[in-house]
Amino acid sequence: MRNQSRRQEMLHHINVVSFAVDDIKLFLNTHPDNQEALNYYQEYSRLRNEALKKYAEEFGPLTVDYAMRSDSYTWNWINDPWPWQEGGC
Repeated sequence: MRNQSRRQEMLHHINVVSFAVDDIKLFLNTHPDNQEALNYYQEYSRLRNEALKKYAEEFGPLTVDYAMRSDSYTWNWINDPWPWQEGGC
C-alpha cells in the first residue's frame, strides 16, 4: 500500500511540474525575451526530467523518452500494466 501511495505522490508531482512547464511555454510564445520566464522554464524542465527519470526507475516509464532503461537494451514499455489495468496510471 505504501508503494502505491509513493507512486501517486510521484505522479502528482510530475503533473504539477508538467503543468508549470506547459504554462510557461505558452507565456514564452508571446514573451520570448523574458529572462525570468526563461529561467523558470529551465528550472521546471529540469525538475520534470528528474521526476520522470526517478519515476521510471521505480515504477516504469511514463513517456517514450524513459522507455529504454540504461541497465538493459530492451524495449521495456510493454512490461508495465496498461492504464486501464490494475496498477496502471
